[in-house]
Amino acid sequence: MTVLDARALNRATLARQLLLDRADLPVLDAVGHLGGLQAQEPQEPFMGLWSRLRAFEPTALSELLTGRRVVRTHLMRRTVHLVTADDLVAWRARHDAMLRQRVLGTYRRELEGVDLGELAAAGREVMADGEPRSMGDLARAVADRWPAAGHRPLGEMLVAGLLPMVQLPPRGLWRTTAGVRYALVSSWLGREIDPPVPGDSDPVGQTLVLRYLAAFGPAASADLRAWCGLAGLPAAVSALREELVAFRDERGRELLDLPDAPRPDPDTPAPVRFLPAFDNAILGYHDRGRIIDDAHRGLSVEGARVVLLDGRVAATWTVEADTVLVTPLRRFSRADRGTVAEEGRALASFLSGDESDRVRISASSS
Repeated sequence: MTVLDARALNRATLARQLLLDRADLPVLDAVGHLGGLQAQEPQEPFMGLWSRLRAFEPTALSELLTGRRVVRTHLMRRTVHLVTADDLVAWRARHDAMLRQRVLGTYRRELEGVDLGELAAAGREVMADGEPRSMGDLARAVADRWPAAGHRPLGEMLVAGLLPMVQLPPRGLWRTTAGVRYALVSSWLGREIDPPVPGDSDPVGQTLVLRYLAAFGPAASADLRAWCGLAGLPAAVSALREELVAFRDERGRELLDLPDAPRPDPDTPAPVRFLPAFDNAILGYHDRGRIIDDAHRGLSVEGARVVLLDGRVAATWTVEADTVLVTPLRRFSRADRGTVAEEGRALASFLSGDESDRVRISASSS
């Protein structure tokens, strides 16, 4: 079985994530291809798409949100993701049990004695008028029946675990700051989520496997689980195995992939890319070593924005007064500083609406 080293996996990841070459895809197609973008920080998906698409216009994403073709919702790993409306409708029921369990993992003691079926029914009754509500408003509306539970546990279980809900615009629109208001998927999209599919073949799980490999492969079952939060999807993987190809990584793990998916030459040049906080190019794997060194792994869960140099995390970045500030994590050569500055100027221009292209790179770490 062919062994793929870390550099080969890195280049495959960059290609699948549209980070090796910017793509000419429409925004909706890009969100679909990526299986959604992690979006608990509302403005970050705009930067993620800017780094992946040629001539990306942020208003295009805002229009997809207001046009109800893309939605913000709790889904993979119980994290807020930006996904296509079609994917939410198709995938939500398959995530139900995981979402409930993850909320219970945080609030099991507070929710002890709360009948989740009754709580869901009470929440639906409140939301039946079609009016958007904050999580706090929804929790207060049902709290009289479960006064010991507390508003936060009740609210999180309702909006993230029990009721298929979306976060409404203006939350998540370009250059907009807004609080979180929720509506039922059925109210916002005018259609119910697809019901669970009976039987053992797990067709929705099979779709998730194929979509994951298209955007993240080659990958192990543990990587798939790290992306979606589901328990490895063994039945789906088993059903698809004959359609997939297998490799091994340098640790001996089996990696599955789509036969015709891109696996570029490991020596393919990789351009500088600026990634937003919590980007799934890093978080979408159990083994994040293909793109970030173990010494810096904590950055990926701390919300740091990172810079890829030769395909790997080499710096962090922030914005201050329309200036992109880059802090290297290792020594930069003069050529490195030049290529990072060039991409940083383009990012500064994008973020400032062409009013600034200022970049400042700190002294390189030794």
